[in-house]
Amino acid sequence: MTIKPLIILPDPLLRQVSKPIERVDAETKRLAQDMLDTMYDAPGIGLAAVQIGVERRMLVIDVSREDEERTPLVFINPEILTSSDDRSVYEEGCLSIPDYYAEVERPAKVTVKYIDRDGKDQMVEAEGLLATCLQHEIDHLNGVLFIDHISRLKRDMVIKKFTKAAKAKAL
Repeated sequence: MTIKPLIILPDPLLRQVSKPIERVDAETKRLAQDMLDTMYDAPGIGLAAVQIGVERRMLVIDVSREDEERTPLVFINPEILTSSDDRSVYEEGCLSIPDYYAEVERPAKVTVKYIDRDGKDQMVEAEGLLATCLQHEIDHLNGVLFIDHISRLKRDMVIKKFTKAAKAKAL
């Protein structure tokens, strides 16, 4: 069990586009387990590899409730194939933007193609919280943060707050 430090806004790494994973090997599986351990420790319901400083297209999700058995999901090279015209709004947060939450509107349903941790091609039709979480984490792989989906004024205030905190921490 290895818990990795989280990359926090305004780190420019969060704006990088992650590179595809070429093959699912022992190193890939170890990264997936480290990501799950880090996500559960945070605690969170989703984590992209870039959030622990690894610019690879992998994310982990577990949207089970606290009183339910854990259901960890690993998505390697995920790609949204379709998204519904129907929209849903969730209050989102992010482990890389601690203690900040905002309502974000996204497609209510998505179909995602990915490779699982056994190296097999998979497809999932997701709705509700899973659909929102998948879109949020896939955004990370493309250098997009959930604050990019809110008003410019609110986004600028959040970025300013985290930039100021990072400068104070560096002193």
